[in-house]
Amino acid sequence: MKTSMTGKHLLCVAALLLAAAGAAGAQNIYKCTQAGQVAYTDHPCPGGNGELLHQADDTEVIDRYLRLGQDALAKRYAESRHLEALYQQRVDAHQQAMEERAQRQTDEAYVAEQRQREAQHQALTDKAAERDRLQAENDALRQQNDQYQDQLSQPVYNPPPAYWGAPYPGRHDDHGHHRPPPSREPVFHPCKQLAGGRTQC
Repeated sequence: MKTSMTGKHLLCVAALLLAAAGAAGAQNIYKCTQAGQVAYTDHPCPGGNGELLHQADDTEVIDRYLRLGQDALAKRYAESRHLEALYQQRVDAHQQAMEERAQRQTDEAYVAEQRQREAQHQALTDKAAERDRLQAENDALRQQNDQYQDQLSQPVYNPPPAYWGAPYPGRHDDHGHHRPPPSREPVFHPCKQLAGGRTQC
């Protein structure tokens, strides 16, 4: 990493590099001046004539190697500085962090699966309720239609006209003939179903 800047932005760049060093870890930040140009780099300046702005400590270096999966380099770095205890401590901490991360991922996957199952179950429940509602409506319509058909099949009773009066013995017509009394039996008029759902009786 190397950056060359001049003017008023140099301090901003230096602050950004220091922040990046703190986030990434294990990075030394040097301020080098060559031919009037200022450069910030993570390597020592040529000839050693530079300023060290940030010194990565041993913990940062070992942690960075472990995060990158470079366990051998982390161990070699620790052994070269007789930091075996620190190395083991950082390995244990790294392992614990990895296990916690894996557990979080497992828990998140389980929660997501549970939510998916609940959504599927709710969808099936809603579908079944809608099917039952439609079935109930269909049954009600069938019952109404059966009642309507039953009403159409019933005979229509027409009582005798009121002007006939009550029958009595010995009633004669205009020619002197004996007229039988009107029948009290109902008169059946079958109904017909016409086009368009109309009925004629």
